[in-house]
Amino acid sequence: MRTLWTVIAAAAMGVAFASGAHAQALSGTLTLYTSQPEADARRTIEGFNRLHPGVRVETFRSGTTEVMNRLQAEFSARAPQPDVLLIADAMTMAQLKQDNRLAAYREADVSLLPPGSYDADRTWFGTKRITTGILVHANAPFQPESWADLARPEAQGQVVMPSPLYSGAAAIHFGTLGADPALGWPWIERLARQRAIAVRGNGQVLRSVATGERMFGVIVDFMGLNEQAKGAPVRFIFPREGVTGITEPVAMLSTARNPAAARAFIDFLLSRAGQDLSVAMGYMPIGRGVPAPATFPALETVKLLESDIQMLLRTDEQTKERFANLFGG
Repeated sequence: MRTLWTVIAAAAMGVAFASGAHAQALSGTLTLYTSQPEADARRTIEGFNRLHPGVRVETFRSGTTEVMNRLQAEFSARAPQPDVLLIADAMTMAQLKQDNRLAAYREADVSLLPPGSYDADRTWFGTKRITTGILVHANAPFQPESWADLARPEAQGQVVMPSPLYSGAAAIHFGTLGADPALGWPWIERLARQRAIAVRGNGQVLRSVATGERMFGVIVDFMGLNEQAKGAPVRFIFPREGVTGITEPVAMLSTARNPAAARAFIDFLLSRAGQDLSVAMGYMPIGRGVPAPATFPALETVKLLESDIQMLLRTDEQTKERFANLFGG
């Protein structure tokens, strides 16, 4: 395991903005498929449009799995629509790269990005750090400190979590913990026996715990920490075993109809301005030199569980099938 600080500290400093190819005014339509929450997607587009007001951005937004189901149907019909993808996890991007669906952007400025947070062939690029931890309600019977605590008898019927059948972060999370020697599928099976419930996405987890419907939730960090900062009766916990992480990568499709605007969109997300916008929305930035939001603890106190992307890619269907058999589809 590594701390988040050691992951981020490897990044070089730098800022990327308009290259010569993008210095001229851009226009036309840019089609974006994204799994970002709706409000965050809107703010991202607004930030991009402040730089490129001549580009009209059309968006399809849903969970990563649903975004990919739609895109796969378009591939089958030989009519893929998006220019750019901004989705939860690198595992999905790795599959798209294997299928020759992504275009390389070799000129992209990655000086803010840590090694390993972008594809070596520059077909996809991480844009932020998002981890998954535990959200606990103030009325919970105990304060969990670890993932194992969610299987305690007092948590019976009180745990809610996002389904990997819908959420890319959840697919990484349960695939990683399922392969973890200390937890593994026996722990996930105990959650099922404890009547934990799976919902479509992190937003539903947030509502369930914030309203007191359930006492414990498995959720991405920025949602839990933002809700805590608003004064809701919840607390977000980074479990002591460690947290799983995703980088919300961005990529241009090989079939992009407006590649110039697509490259400019990627430039914006990787630039200091794009990183600052992520922080303003409550996300942990991916680049060194960009301070994390005040809602986050000291980064050296947070452990990151390693995720083997190629292993997760090989076992993804098995993970989803096994999860569905335990918690329903």
